[in-house]
Amino acid sequence: MKAVLLLSLALCGGAAQAADIVLKDDTGATLRLPAPARRIVSLAPHVTENLFAAGAGGQVVGTVDYSDYPEAAKKIARVGGYSRLDLEAVAALRPDLIIAWESGNAPGHVAKLRSLGIPVFISQPNRIEDVAEQLEKFGQLAGTSAVANGAAARFRARLAEIRKQYSGQPRVPTFYQIWKQPLMSVGRQQIISDVISLCGGSNVFGQVEQMAPKVSEEAVLAANPEAIIASGMGDSRPEWLDDWKRWKQITAVARDNLFFVPPELIQRHTPRILEGAARLCEHLETARHRRPAR
Repeated sequence: MKAVLLLSLALCGGAAQAADIVLKDDTGATLRLPAPARRIVSLAPHVTENLFAAGAGGQVVGTVDYSDYPEAAKKIARVGGYSRLDLEAVAALRPDLIIAWESGNAPGHVAKLRSLGIPVFISQPNRIEDVAEQLEKFGQLAGTSAVANGAAARFRARLAEIRKQYSGQPRVPTFYQIWKQPLMSVGRQQIISDVISLCGGSNVFGQVEQMAPKVSEEAVLAANPEAIIASGMGDSRPEWLDDWKRWKQITAVARDNLFFVPPELIQRHTPRILEGAARLCEHLETARHRRPAR
């Protein structure tokens, strides 16, 4: 009887140990959870969207401003903005997991939350392929892998279709403009630069290490992009995109290759980035068709 009891206890202990969730986040830090998270606070809009896509939207109890997709995300309690968190509001939600954004959240805020004993997973998907991996990891963290793995598989399949369609196309030198004042673009490590490459473009500021470097008009003129693509802040084409028309010597202006992609489709590291990629690819294909006949 004693041997049976000891065996039972050993099996229970082994089961508990097996239930532990152990994952490395995007900084390489190891996170351990004793069980799937049931109360998650998301500290970035893309994290919130990916949690819903991974089937864990119902477990998100707090998030930040601009977490507006899907519709259900708008009803979640706010804990400030991603760069100006209300740490007391975060703690008051009693989360068993916080998912933060490395390049968006202040390191001091993340350190403070960790000091409270709250597990923190850091997200930083810099390549398109990373989105699928994020979905899978979020599914593991939340215990929703069945949904998350399906979403990741669909993402990879669609990505493969786009890559097949545009691989081998002639390169299009591209300037991606995030904002006008200050004039900002995307550097090598930004996911939008990866989208440009997927579409057969070459980011004219792709050698810059900064995520969102400030650039000058003179630098854009010197780069002479064949296409200029802007995002802005909303669903409408920003008026300042047409400000480039005064520079007739830029190839993109001369050929009317001034294009717009809605920011929510391309500036968030979520499954919807493939919608943005498809639009950007179509714009670069238009630019190819506008090349003079040889």
